[in-house]
Amino acid sequence: MAGQVSGQVSLFGIRHHGPGSARRLVDALDMLKPVAVLVEGPADASDLLPMLGDPDMVTPVALLTYAEDNPANASFFPFADYSPEYQAVRWAVRHGATLRFIDLPASDRLGVAAGGIAEETAQSADDDPVSRDPIGALATAAGYDDGESWWSDVIEENPASGPVFAAVADAMTALRAEAKPLSAREAAREAHMRIEIAKVAKECDGPIAVVCGAWHVPALGERRSLAADRELLKGRPKTKIKATWAPWTAPRLARASGYGAGVVAPGWCAHLWGTPEGDRAAVWLATVARVLRDRGHFVSTASVIEAQRLGTALAALRGRPAPGFAELREAAIACLCNGERAVWDDVSAVLLIGSGVGSIPSATPLAPLLEDLQRQQKAVRLKPEALERPLTLDLRSESGLMRSTLLHRLNVLDILWGRLTDMGRSRGTFRENWQLRWEPEFAVRLVENLIYGSTIAEAAGGRLIEAIGKEAELGTLASLVRNAMIADLPRATECGIGALETKAALTSDGQALLGALPPMADILRYGEARAGTVEHLAALMPRIVVQASLALPYAARNLDGPAAAKLRGAILAGDAAIQLAQLEADVVAKWRDALTALLHDDQATRLIAGTAARLLYEAELLAAEDAAGLLARMLSPGTPVAEAAGFFEGFFEGAGQRLIHDGALRGAVDAWLMTLDDEAFTASLPLFRRVFSALDRTERRRLMDALFARSTGGARGYRLIARASDIWPEHQTRILALLTSGAAR
Repeated sequence: MAGQVSGQVSLFGIRHHGPGSARRLVDALDMLKPVAVLVEGPADASDLLPMLGDPDMVTPVALLTYAEDNPANASFFPFADYSPEYQAVRWAVRHGATLRFIDLPASDRLGVAAGGIAEETAQSADDDPVSRDPIGALATAAGYDDGESWWSDVIEENPASGPVFAAVADAMTALRAEAKPLSAREAAREAHMRIEIAKVAKECDGPIAVVCGAWHVPALGERRSLAADRELLKGRPKTKIKATWAPWTAPRLARASGYGAGVVAPGWCAHLWGTPEGDRAAVWLATVARVLRDRGHFVSTASVIEAQRLGTALAALRGRPAPGFAELREAAIACLCNGERAVWDDVSAVLLIGSGVGSIPSATPLAPLLEDLQRQQKAVRLKPEALERPLTLDLRSESGLMRSTLLHRLNVLDILWGRLTDMGRSRGTFRENWQLRWEPEFAVRLVENLIYGSTIAEAAGGRLIEAIGKEAELGTLASLVRNAMIADLPRATECGIGALETKAALTSDGQALLGALPPMADILRYGEARAGTVEHLAALMPRIVVQASLALPYAARNLDGPAAAKLRGAILAGDAAIQLAQLEADVVAKWRDALTALLHDDQATRLIAGTAARLLYEAELLAAEDAAGLLARMLSPGTPVAEAAGFFEGFFEGAGQRLIHDGALRGAVDAWLMTLDDEAFTASLPLFRRVFSALDRTERRRLMDALFARSTGGARGYRLIARASDIWPEHQTRILALLTSGAAR
């Protein structure tokens, strides 16, 4: 069964994460009974290997190695139940065999990534199709379209046993004879593995099993001098590393995720590993039927039986030993999905990828932040999952508040396990809606944040304090304070409030002051649902409102288009925040006085003046008659079209419904429109479209009803304007001419 034997050393060439390779490897180890099992992997992490045999270690998991001085420089080595390396380790642990990794140390790989050497670009086999995809080369020689199908037929799904490892070794030997020279790194890897094998052979008395990628088998079986191999390893980069185990996810085992050694369908591989050979088709189709039923599709038992028959027939027609993934997929689409590929696509992610997340034993040595996260996940009963799922939290309950606090703290650390799906709507209420999805890379980000503290709370607080110290913008600073408060980080909150007070006292920029108001209002509202001190902010926000009110008239003068639009957005957000915070009447009056001043300032940009008029009108501080008079004056023929259009946009954009209910306003707008000549009207059409597009179909119809004074007669009841019978034929002739000229071109 061994692919290549040299003395007491047996080489087993496998495919990473191949269930067929894993099953045959276990059989081969049972026959060989080695005293040592050597596995392709970072040699400096060998002491962690026995942990894979712990009953509490649930795959998928990954060996995480990272540079001690730069945790972002990290590597993962994933293992699944059906990984041959994982099964080899489990076998060694069960039988008490010596167990080691033999590949280049992680310190070498991470040293290269840190810039130790630039060897990979000097001589690379990336442009050699044989070394890049040896399985694909064998498949092409055998007449297959792709390597997946060939490997599945020969190894993964082949029910017949035989000298598979010897055959793979012979094939790889032939391929390597035709391949280009190896890159410096690949040559060093194989030299290191040969040295490690020789070292164990001296230490052990008995058979030794070496489990490695099939491509390396011929090189590891060669006889080369230790001096030559050691020469290849001279000058290799080194860096101090740390290693631990981290949970992995099924989606990250998929090749589509970017994982180079991944498989097309992890869910299918898990099925091949966990199901006896004779029952694979029936069990798989039954699983497909169950998932379809869970999604609300009707699937009968008779259809499952018919799908199995069709899959068997397809395999026979194609000369395959048994129905494989392709045959069962086509049979499922035809018989269980009524021939609709869209129905299959609806369930394929659940079936082929899965959502499993591994777990590691509590005794595993972890980085402090990883350990703290595991403790908190258990405390709040929030299990990481690989697929997205919604989570609604009631902040009035202790469990809901604890979960929310944990998710907010992780967001501060740039670990977006949860994302709020109703940002801007749920703030200040007792409910939050999240979308959860766990990614393995979050483990690396946690390690990176160790510089801020050894617990989630300490690290999140430390990171926010650092950001607060560097922030120069008042609005962003207020947002950081809000983040600190909703994450229940008292030190960071206190630091941020102090920075806010200092910065606000030194700022005279009206727009910057307005930008601080929305997050401050959120903080005051969050005080209802979260414990925290908001007295400082309750006193600080009125001061900022007064400062913004004094600065606003000067900030609104003679602005260009982009600057005016930006200030308009800040004014609207600031006004909403002032209403939300329910400030004292005298403070609100200061703000309204500033808005009123904009109406009488000839230098104020008309877009801003229109916005101020709208806010005063909505606050009932500008009577309907006064608003109509103001509009008539601002939209009069003597006003330049650009200024009139700016005022119109400022007043009506986002508030077009007022035209439906306010006849005086409608009259002023109608009178202004009638004064526009053809050229000015055409130039303003994009503005009208932008303003009125906010109305839905029903609202536009209601506006038409109001505009045309809908009567009881006629299909729609609209009264035609004068000379309508003369205007329409002219309009029709013009449209037909345009269509005719367009068709001619």
